[in-house]
Amino acid sequence: MVTGEVLETMNASNYTYMRLKTPQGEVWAATGQFDVKVGDKIVGSFETEMRDFHSPTLNRDFPVIDFLSHVRLEGQPEGQAAAQGEAPPMAVGHGAGGMLTPSSMKVDPIAPPAGGASIADVWAKRASLAGKTVTVRGKVVKYNGGILGRNWIHLQDGSGSAASGTNDMAVTTSAPANLGDVITVTGKLALDKDIGAGYVYKVLIEDATIK
Repeated sequence: MVTGEVLETMNASNYTYMRLKTPQGEVWAATGQFDVKVGDKIVGSFETEMRDFHSPTLNRDFPVIDFLSHVRLEGQPEGQAAAQGEAPPMAVGHGAGGMLTPSSMKVDPIAPPAGGASIADVWAKRASLAGKTVTVRGKVVKYNGGILGRNWIHLQDGSGSAASGTNDMAVTTSAPANLGDVITVTGKLALDKDIGAGYVYKVLIEDATIK
């Protein structure tokens, strides 16, 4: 999470860029376009950090920029995010295989696979499933290819709660996937996975195979 005061802001295409004053210093952040002005204080979730990022729309380079999801104004209830984290496409040359798409993509209920579980059930039973192989089936709502030597996928199957994040499952794999695909993944469940730079996944299916 990041909390900061907006020192500068601009919109480009469907995105809002902000220069934030945070307890750790000034940072640039981007998220899905929403109504914000200088002086506002925002709270958001880190999604991805990119270095040497070039925005073609702004024709501007950012040495470091953080892409945020579920951004809200400070004091706003957590369930009323102002922006749902439609982050800009990754810069060419940074291993991007796609773009982060809105986590609010419509997902109709998808039945769990044979021998598997729903995403909500994996979240609910995560303590007992840690380190074990799990299988889930869902729609690809986010895809980020070639980051840290892996492809990163977010799946949703219509179960769980968006407010608590239990509707979404992060997956790493060497296999490719396409946004909107309904796939079945099998891999080992990791809890509180720290991938560095301050990013920790509460629940993550690692080194998954895809069907």
